[in-house]
Amino acid sequence: MNLDTKAVEQLVEIITREVLIAMAEQQQQTAAPEGLYCEAICADELCVRTCFDQAGKVVEAGAERLSSSIGMIPEDANLAAMIDHTLLKPDATPEQIAQLCFEARKYHFASVCVNPAWVRLCAQLLEGSAVKVCTVIGFPLGATASEVKAFEAGNAIDQGATEIDMVINIGALKARELEFVAQDIRSVVNVAHPRNVIVKVILETVLLTDEEKTIACLLSKEAGADFVKTSTGFAGGGATVHDVALMRRVVGPEVGVKASGGVRTYEDAESMIKAGATRIGASAGVKILQGPSGSKPADASGKSY
Repeated sequence: MNLDTKAVEQLVEIITREVLIAMAEQQQQTAAPEGLYCEAICADELCVRTCFDQAGKVVEAGAERLSSSIGMIPEDANLAAMIDHTLLKPDATPEQIAQLCFEARKYHFASVCVNPAWVRLCAQLLEGSAVKVCTVIGFPLGATASEVKAFEAGNAIDQGATEIDMVINIGALKARELEFVAQDIRSVVNVAHPRNVIVKVILETVLLTDEEKTIACLLSKEAGADFVKTSTGFAGGGATVHDVALMRRVVGPEVGVKASGGVRTYEDAESMIKAGATRIGASAGVKILQGPSGSKPADASGKSY
């Protein structure tokens, strides 16, 4: 009998994940207070356990060492449909935003990613297309209050945003104030998900240790985020293959991984996808689509420009 090696590896990864979760729950047999429910997720020798009340508010979070590593690399997909065509410069003009939207329509990018002030304009320019409007919350420092992030997200959704990229409170994560970090993420998720808006959590990996990245990924997953994202692009570093692979391994196949910051060429994007990225954030989306040979990108009909 010939076995599909990849299928076997994926099955082993799934079983391993379930065993680790069961181990974590067994090790943490302390009964949750009445009215609370708790979840435990493990990866890369770490487990994060988070408890929520009936309203979904985080009331407790903690991390501890365990064992093993798990995850998988997703299948490749159409490249343009994986790119968030991005313009987050503080001096971006309406004309540049309009050009961004034109290119997104032309090449069928997944979304445009802009600062909140431009969401309404992008929603108008992209009306009737499949291109989503993504905006950034708590950007680029992540140091605004959770209540402000939640309000900012709700306001952006009112303006037409359908994807939210929020920055975590990096200092709170490094101080191991995990309940605060979980609540911060959850505050935005609770605003976005009832309106069918996805949430990507920006970790700013250049400022974190691998252990901190792992904890942030686990907290994001438990808080209901749809993606974890590497970088803002404003902290002096960007996506790396190492970080993308780590994030994919930690969140497994259920959560998206967005590689953002410094992805400028087809080869860059290809390496990130091979490492496990399911979305690419880049201001050089058109250049990336030119491919390794520098050929002209084609639209959906196959016509080159």
